[in-house]
Amino acid sequence: MLQWIIHIVLDAVVLLIAAKFLSKVHLNGFKSALIVALIIGVLSFLLSWLLTAVLNIATLGIFYFLGLGFITRVVAYAIVIEIADNLTSDFKTEGFLPSLWLAILIAIVGAIVDALLF
Repeated sequence: MLQWIIHIVLDAVVLLIAAKFLSKVHLNGFKSALIVALIIGVLSFLLSWLLTAVLNIATLGIFYFLGLGFITRVVAYAIVIEIADNLTSDFKTEGFLPSLWLAILIAIVGAIVDALLF
């Protein structure tokens, strides 16, 4: 539970920083970032496995068998970010590419935190 809370807070910080540097990502402050990170976390928990499975089937498992399964997971996470974008008015991404960059940034920061703390 503590690990999940740490990830939500760090995801909120990543979202805030990304909104400052990516012109196509819009966010209305830290409270909104926490809410969006929570939405992304819940959606990720509920949907990422399904989206990853669908993407693996759609690509005939090529990425998975080549040891590049993280690509389908990042794309699934970007889709989750797009869904979160549609669920809140305080967070907007203009197109799929900014969501993909956010997914990559969140994945990198999450991997670093997991390596350092857990």
